[in-house]
Amino acid sequence: MIYNDRGLSDEQRMMRDACRAFVNDFVTPFIRNNWQREWSMDPKDRLPPEILEQAHKIGIRTLGVPEEFGGTPVDPKTEVQTFAMISEEISRGDAGLSDKLVQIWKVSVLLRNIAPRHLQELWFPRIAQDPSFLLSHCLTEPRGASDRWLPYDVPEAMMHTKAELKGDKWVINGRKQFISNGYDAKLYVVYATTKPGAGMTKGTSSFLVPRDTPGLTVARCNETLGGRFMNNGEIVFEDCAVPKDHCLVENIALSKAGVYFRPGKIIQASKNLGIAVAAFEKTADYVQNYVQGGRTLIKHQAVAIRLAEMATKICAVRSLLNEASRAVDEGAPDAEQLVNMVKLFASEEVFKVCQHAVELHGGNGIMLDFGVEKHLRDAAVFLHMDATVDISKFKIVKCMFPDTAGVYAGPER
Repeated sequence: MIYNDRGLSDEQRMMRDACRAFVNDFVTPFIRNNWQREWSMDPKDRLPPEILEQAHKIGIRTLGVPEEFGGTPVDPKTEVQTFAMISEEISRGDAGLSDKLVQIWKVSVLLRNIAPRHLQELWFPRIAQDPSFLLSHCLTEPRGASDRWLPYDVPEAMMHTKAELKGDKWVINGRKQFISNGYDAKLYVVYATTKPGAGMTKGTSSFLVPRDTPGLTVARCNETLGGRFMNNGEIVFEDCAVPKDHCLVENIALSKAGVYFRPGKIIQASKNLGIAVAAFEKTADYVQNYVQGGRTLIKHQAVAIRLAEMATKICAVRSLLNEASRAVDEGAPDAEQLVNMVKLFASEEVFKVCQHAVELHGGNGIMLDFGVEKHLRDAAVFLHMDATVDISKFKIVKCMFPDTAGVYAGPER
């Protein structure tokens, strides 16, 4: 079927069951009964704090945080596979909530790998103790986003956000756009050019910036098509001074960020998969109970064919996701290629699944209070997150043919 329990450890099954109960008992009923809150123009009114508090209670908020600081322990040999399993389950309830939580996991993994010990001791306990503590990763800018992660290294592609060392402070100036959790995070990882003209991989640094740092302004909450229970934001830095020791990686930050982006693409694909599973479940229930032309919908051949296509696409995405997840956990040489493939494949196939779901519901499919169109909107967002479809294809080709594929930016060599 569309679920696959094969290969799960006892620990993973327990986590999966706890997460599924959380979704069934708290998330799904909230979404069903409060669908109007998604459209509130006050971002603080959308998701009640009780949802995050419950996620905190069952331990899924602090995945990625080291156990010594209060995080939820996960077997390191299958960590990314566990992330994928849990993010799918949460996304089955709501993709925006899944986005909200997985940013904590991804940034925590990054900090665990690259942050100096004193910063881990300072921030991880706060993250682990406060259910409302959100993290954010600030890369995208008005003039550059996922294309910057193509394997090119030319000055023309460098970030417009800049940081300059002045005495014992790094002073940051610039703007970050389309930032997940950007509106309400309490701690940001920020990328900035520190060595102009050196190229992306040799002149970009990363910094840890608390929300209350003078010069950091949350300019707006971006009103997105889907995933609206995660508040996407735009951040402005104006002479934003952070202590010198809050520099995570100087000049070569992008070369150290694979620990964030490879699991990140797996999680993007698994969130997408959760949307597809939810859309399929609703559709399967609907077509087996709704009567048209004197018979239930599923007895109409055209309907049955579409339902079969939906299930097949879901199983195909899951198969590639499992393969890519294992590759990342094992550090396989083809992991980079596979994570881009599954991110691309999931985003396109899940969108088609959700399109079928809307159409099989007829007029009900486009009614806001029916809840099916939401899956299509949420799936549409994932076509653009963590690399657009075309950029993902460029990355795949570059992984496969590194010596002959184009550089895509800067003067042609």
